[in-house]
Amino acid sequence: MDVIESTKVEELRSELGALNEWEKLYCSDACLKRYLRARNGNVSKAKGMLRETLKWRQSYKPQDIKWEDVAVESETGKMYRADFTDRLGRPVIIMIPRNQNTTSHEGQLKQLVYTMEKATLYLPRDQEQFLWIIDFEGWSLSKASPLKTVRETAHILQNHYPERLAVGVMLNAPKIFEYTWKVWKPFIDPATYKKARFIYTSDRGSLKTVEDVFDLESIGFNFKDEYNHSEFAKLMQADDLKTKLFWEQAKGSEQTNGVTSEIRE
Repeated sequence: MDVIESTKVEELRSELGALNEWEKLYCSDACLKRYLRARNGNVSKAKGMLRETLKWRQSYKPQDIKWEDVAVESETGKMYRADFTDRLGRPVIIMIPRNQNTTSHEGQLKQLVYTMEKATLYLPRDQEQFLWIIDFEGWSLSKASPLKTVRETAHILQNHYPERLAVGVMLNAPKIFEYTWKVWKPFIDPATYKKARFIYTSDRGSLKTVEDVFDLESIGFNFKDEYNHSEFAKLMQADDLKTKLFWEQAKGSEQTNGVTSEIRE
């Protein structure tokens, strides 16, 4: 962290004022840096954005979502954390639209938030971002999410998980998706929109556009039979325990007036 950035982080922390213990746990230096970057270093705007996130987390309670709350949404493997990372050890989230199995707007958003929260558990200490791979094989307009869900998804990711996306890989997207992508564009932050990379397994040239982040020799980009629901359930139940133990730090601090540890966010 350079001197200017350090100064702005301290300024933002001061502007936030008194925080309760769980807010302190959430608002690490790394967290404040992300919100500052998301608002181009503007402390006032970063403060407003972060305050909205704290309000959202207080009401939505993402840390309290458990596996059983999203198990139905996850049955077909339409969204899950991959068992591999990128070259920097960053978590990879796989999304497979053809495996959509519900029409629940709230259920789909809850699964999104749950997946994001659990992915943070696997961030290396020197990294803050994830990669997304959206596998469009077999996708059609009938599998497209309603605009309402797309809009809310973009809002949650951009406003409550800012600067989390490193690269978004659009895998084997059909031509018709180009129209859908243009329809979605107004709801997506321009910087986020530019992080999308379209690749096709039949085109070796396009694959080279992601060789800076993935070892192409070890990743075949074929996710048809990769997801095992029962095995993934065991991993997520273990992650639920990790999440519970982490946030209990805030409860412990409230009881002892001790100093909290920083979240790696």
